[in-house]
Amino acid sequence: MKKIYKILLNSFVVLLISPLTVLIIWSLTNSWTWPSLFPSEFSLNGLEYLITTDSIKSLITSLIISTIVVIITIIISLPAARAISLYEFKGKRFFELLIMSPIIIPTISVAMGIHITFMKIGIANTIVGVVIINIVPCIPYAVRILTDVYDIVGNKLEVQAKVLGANKFDTFKYISLPLIMPGIVSASSMCFIISFGQYFLTYLIGSGVVVTYPMIMFPYIQSGDRTIASLYSLVFLVVSVIVLFILEKKIKSYYNEEQTTFL
Repeated sequence: MKKIYKILLNSFVVLLISPLTVLIIWSLTNSWTWPSLFPSEFSLNGLEYLITTDSIKSLITSLIISTIVVIITIIISLPAARAISLYEFKGKRFFELLIMSPIIIPTISVAMGIHITFMKIGIANTIVGVVIINIVPCIPYAVRILTDVYDIVGNKLEVQAKVLGANKFDTFKYISLPLIMPGIVSASSMCFIISFGQYFLTYLIGSGVVVTYPMIMFPYIQSGDRTIASLYSLVFLVVSVIVLFILEKKIKSYYNEEQTTFL
């Protein structure tokens, strides 16, 4: 049994590392022809192109938009998830269906209508419009994750704290927030990935005025420029992992500090 586990684990590692290795090699060469196992020569032209273009600016724009989307989505999703999990009210099933509708209904079928609405109210081609449209596909995932967390945690400790005289703010800060923090980390990570990799909605609402990193990356992937596409993909992957790592560390640090203060 242990041998089978090791074989499966090693196979998974190989399957994970192999595509990354190919991306790294392609990002460092201009030509890699068959049947050569490795390129005959390496070049940093792709890296020079990445630095000399507006890629860094678009990357920063994507990071800012994704961070704002995560914050707003969590603020919206927390009370919604709490209501779904802990309370019974008329129209609850319809409310749940409404929240999940961005996943159920194809985005392209409503995106044009949203774009026209945004044009009428003056937020099309702006960062505000892009942030709002990126929040839409993030909310279902955040609410679903946080609802599951509230289902597990419940509200018994909150009720007990209120019985002992704690006000709503202290109850949320010292009881609820530490308990649901793992769910917030998971939901934040999921929302960041969704927003950071969003292409179609950003392109439609931003109309090329708001340029994010995927908008620069995807054309190279579609055109078959493997060197630039591989380099952009690697930067996209590395930045995503770094941001998620920092996010998790910061939230866990806050969580541990609050626990120490409370104790």
